[in-house]
Amino acid sequence: MTKLAIFDCDGTLVDSGTTIHSALAETFELHGVALPPPRECRKVIGLSLIQAMGALAPDAAESDHFQLAETYKTCFHRARREGRVEEPLFDGIIDLLDTLESNGWLLAVATGKSDRGLRLCLESHGLHARFLSLQTADRHPSKPAPQMALAAMADAGAAPGRTIVIGDTSFDMGMAVAAGATGIGAGWGYHEPEELLAAGARAVADAPADVAAIAEDAIDG
Repeated sequence: MTKLAIFDCDGTLVDSGTTIHSALAETFELHGVALPPPRECRKVIGLSLIQAMGALAPDAAESDHFQLAETYKTCFHRARREGRVEEPLFDGIIDLLDTLESNGWLLAVATGKSDRGLRLCLESHGLHARFLSLQTADRHPSKPAPQMALAAMADAGAAPGRTIVIGDTSFDMGMAVAAGATGIGAGWGYHEPEELLAAGARAVADAPADVAAIAEDAIDG
């Protein structure tokens, strides 16, 4: 039977927090809106852009959230053109992907990034072809809605009981629960372990090397 591992991207596969915060700071300065501290900004990584802007600027109108999101995309695209985007893989991610594949797992991604942003990120690390299914905010509601996970399971022909979601935010864990899959917290990312467990994570892995054993236990159990 098919085994499917669905990965979040920012904060799970790649450490993009610095670049995201720089683009947020530029965006909010252009709009004359105060940006919350970096710790609070990290909490919204993983949400789709408009939802993230709503969380960071709760007193602004919905139309302002849309404009902030559009400006953010412009700032991020400019940073990429200028070679200022830093999205390094977390240590151990390649070994984790290798281990899962050798153990018969299919791989997918579910992310708040756009299709273009995800493709460029994965291609920069030579990983694009390793994922059977790529689900993004361009085609689905923001996490923790289950649609991204459900679409990935449909692409892979995987049942919820044979699917794991690896992610660093409570939004990822909420998506896993809503889709009937098993959530495994990425403890090296942007939300605290307590938040991941409270959102429904089966366990929180301290490092990528710990994920494979938790995953096998999850589907065996």
